[in-house]
Amino acid sequence: MQLTAAIVGPAHGLRGEVILDVRSDDPEILTPGARLDVAGRGAVVTVRSIRVHKDRVLASFEECVSREDAEALRGARLLVEEHEEEGAWYPHQLKGLAARTPSGEALGTVSGLTPGAAQDLLLVTTEAGTVMVPFVTQLVPTVDVEGGFVVIDAPPGLFDDQAVSERDGK
Repeated sequence: MQLTAAIVGPAHGLRGEVILDVRSDDPEILTPGARLDVAGRGAVVTVRSIRVHKDRVLASFEECVSREDAEALRGARLLVEEHEEEGAWYPHQLKGLAARTPSGEALGTVSGLTPGAAQDLLLVTTEAGTVMVPFVTQLVPTVDVEGGFVVIDAPPGLFDDQAVSERDGK
């Protein structure tokens, strides 16, 4: 499965550099020589250089030598193959896992992951609706993708009817 490593923003300068909106926390993905698929275009770009300028990530590609080339890439998603990282999971791997308490009581099913400002939120679908659980080790101490479950050590009230997401209209 391919994942978005970055989204190409506007051109920067005249020599084909672009501003990147980086979507990966793995610095190895965007190093010189790295080859990235361009989503929906059947093309591949090779990273020539990458640098930070005024808190923005700028990149140049071997295939991009002018401002016009850079502008043609604007909005493109740059894709990489999924790779395993110890202690990390992709959102699609979490979807469908059984959510249970530390004692083994069923809470519901993981239906997704929403990025949050302070931490990500694990979405757990219950009979009453969707509960948003802060995805931190103190509340979610165990994630067993192979075993098909997550353990949620929820504080009192988190899985009450009043804690259900307003998105469910409850």
